[in-house]
Amino acid sequence: MEYITDLRDEPEHLGLLAQWHHLEWSYLNPDRTQADRAEKMKGYLGEHFIPSTYVFKKGATVLGSAAVVESDMDTHPELGPWLAGVYVHADHRQQGIGSILVKHIMNKCIENAITDLYLFTPGQSEFYEQLGWRTLKTEEYRGSLVTIMTLPLKS
Repeated sequence: MEYITDLRDEPEHLGLLAQWHHLEWSYLNPDRTQADRAEKMKGYLGEHFIPSTYVFKKGATVLGSAAVVESDMDTHPELGPWLAGVYVHADHRQQGIGSILVKHIMNKCIENAITDLYLFTPGQSEFYEQLGWRTLKTEEYRGSLVTIMTLPLKS
């Protein structure tokens, strides 16, 4: 059985997600350790919708995650909230899991009366375009070329 759960309901997965996210994106935060990332993610376990993380599981196995956060780029504090941490384990990519997670976050944002959502990606803009996102701009961020994207949400 495949399903999405809130990390608040299964916080035991926080360490695994921190490890995966650190391995995938540590080059964007070279001064942050995996322990730093895990500590920050503990803040996703609070009672408010933002920040929060959702986990895609098949049975007891975690396959991926996605989050919504207040801010994801320190160079753009005027933008937010952000879709962040969209990750699918390499063994399970190209199966639609990423799309399911992104759509889940989009729906949760609509339920919480959020009208605009942002993200940045160092190389997956085509994936997000297929889900209705549009490019705001491309710029260098922490030594990498990234695309900043937005999605207007309708309730």
